[in-house]
Amino acid sequence: MITMKIAIFHDHFSTVGGAERVTLVLAGGLGADVITTDINRKSIEKMGFSKVSIKSLGKTVNFPILKQISASVKFAACDFSDQYDFFIFVGDWAYFAAKKHKPNMWYCLSPTRVFYDLYETISKRLNTVERTIFKSWVALHKQASKRYLKHVQDIVTLSKNVQKRIRKYLARDSEVIYPPVDVSKYRFVGYGDFWLSVNKIWNPEKRVELQLRAFKRLPDEKLMVVSTPPKDARALAYEQKILKDLPKNVEVVRSISEDELIDLYARCKGVISTPIDEDFGLTAIEGMACGKPIVAVNEGGYLETVIDGVTGKLANPRADDLARAIKKVSTNVEKYKEPCKKRAKMFDTSRFISQFKGEIERIVSQK
Repeated sequence: MITMKIAIFHDHFSTVGGAERVTLVLAGGLGADVITTDINRKSIEKMGFSKVSIKSLGKTVNFPILKQISASVKFAACDFSDQYDFFIFVGDWAYFAAKKHKPNMWYCLSPTRVFYDLYETISKRLNTVERTIFKSWVALHKQASKRYLKHVQDIVTLSKNVQKRIRKYLARDSEVIYPPVDVSKYRFVGYGDFWLSVNKIWNPEKRVELQLRAFKRLPDEKLMVVSTPPKDARALAYEQKILKDLPKNVEVVRSISEDELIDLYARCKGVISTPIDEDFGLTAIEGMACGKPIVAVNEGGYLETVIDGVTGKLANPRADDLARAIKKVSTNVEKYKEPCKKRAKMFDTSRFISQFKGEIERIVSQK
């Protein structure tokens, strides 16, 4: 690839989830610097990315809506145009830096879901005052977002599912590069007595309550949920509500290191995932890399990753259907091992970095 200095703008690293890991893997593979706002360095080190160079534009306001506005303002105001040769934006607000930073591309995890496909879902959860504030903010911030998106030159996205959203909501074309999993890190130890869920309990879109209801119906099965702590008062309140009647066969584990998480994947019986219309779903690939079957909802990115009946089971997003799928897969988990490992290799980090380098070369050669 043409030698160039690359910067990757990412919304924030308050927590390190799937999106943050993708950015850090991309930065490592391209030798790029990361430019962001809030940084939780302990989480980054725990996940094994301490060597990635990360610069902060300063902290955002730690309050919903104000946080998003302050992040957008910081990205719009910054200027690194004379320090790098190419710019990549990841997230909902990082592309506000697009006007000053070219040539560029946006690795779109999704058009901002709160503006589009999740707008009504979120609005219905709010009281009258909150809903009024929410709708006013969306109306204003959405318009600002569209203005800055005009300066995004190329869009790459992580799944065909999101590609359709980009066409529907933004009327833009995009290329698909599936996000990475370093398959070499993952191993098979055995099939333990627990199912694994790696989801933020405090995020309603993850629908962890579906999993809890399913396991209430399966007293002979166990579930371990790995989740980061709630990020604010609203998230805490929602999580407390969800965990109020926690089934006896469900255990919650808080933030753990990358090695500890891989060990859980290696020893679990299978992996459960239930988000609403998931953009892609890295946990499914991570589980398959360990030879573990996936039980996921029959929608979103899982339609592109999980082969129903071969690498796991897809179920309708209802507790009864989920419980039936878990029970069916549990009868013969061993048969999924080799198909899962083979499937995971299609999403290996080496392929991801190679495709990104090719896309950058293509964009630069056309400018």
